[in-house]
Amino acid sequence: MTMIQKKKMEIKASQVKELRDMTGVAMMDCKKALVECEGDIEKALDLLRSNSALKAEKKSSRVAADGILVTAMTDSYATILEINSETDFAAKDSNFLAFAATVKNFITENKVLDIQTLNDSQVEDARKTLVQTIGENIQLRRLVTVEFDESMHLGMYLHSDSKLGSIVVVKGGSKEIAKDVAMHVAAFSPLCLSKEDLDQETLNRERAIYENQAKDSGKPQEIMEKMIEGKVNRFLSEVSLLSQGFVKDPDITIEKYLANDNASVVSFDRLKVGEGIEVETKDFAEEVAEQLK
Repeated sequence: MTMIQKKKMEIKASQVKELRDMTGVAMMDCKKALVECEGDIEKALDLLRSNSALKAEKKSSRVAADGILVTAMTDSYATILEINSETDFAAKDSNFLAFAATVKNFITENKVLDIQTLNDSQVEDARKTLVQTIGENIQLRRLVTVEFDESMHLGMYLHSDSKLGSIVVVKGGSKEIAKDVAMHVAAFSPLCLSKEDLDQETLNRERAIYENQAKDSGKPQEIMEKMIEGKVNRFLSEVSLLSQGFVKDPDITIEKYLANDNASVVSFDRLKVGEGIEVETKDFAEEVAEQLK
């Protein structure tokens, strides 16, 4: 190698720091990229972006069931978004939290109705860079955006660990009522607003369970039918928001709590990090091997 070639390969610490500040990628990776691109910051930046995309693609098949929820609220809409990582440790990493703050700003400044909108934005580049930085699969899994007007009140609840949250829109009443109902929704996880709103598939599945239980009882048909109907009605009361006992005062239902202030629920949504994701159990050796890929 000639002296001229060596000179081209010399990388200043200030260049490495500049690229590090621009990308958040590890210092050694920044230096390698600068060396490969002979000190050209723009080319090194493109190289790191390309590498982060490749790493993100490789890790995308790994299960990401941990993470946090991010919320945003404006005068006309509110959003709750689930960002997943593979481990709780990564979800507490400063780089992860900085990414979450970036996403929060984006969904505050832009009304986002679906995940694809985020995937098609600059947020996706930031996500790929984060994958490269912390070495875990990071996914924007799902979001809910609700709109409201001046006649409505928004209630939003986010648990202290940012893993459980809810959004409720109430017509009439007050902001305090909306907040109370949002807290209740997060705690009790209702499946529907009223008994009549429960989907037929869920109802049929529960009824089939109670029918099998009744058959095993050996009681007369008439008694069995009453047992089944009793259990079905109890189930409907437990999963219907308006029929549930209010979290702050179980002696009254949510329906009565709302009626006291002439309020009604327009919509409610609840998200819990990792809910519905099947997590494969691995032994320690397998986990280490997976992390090294």
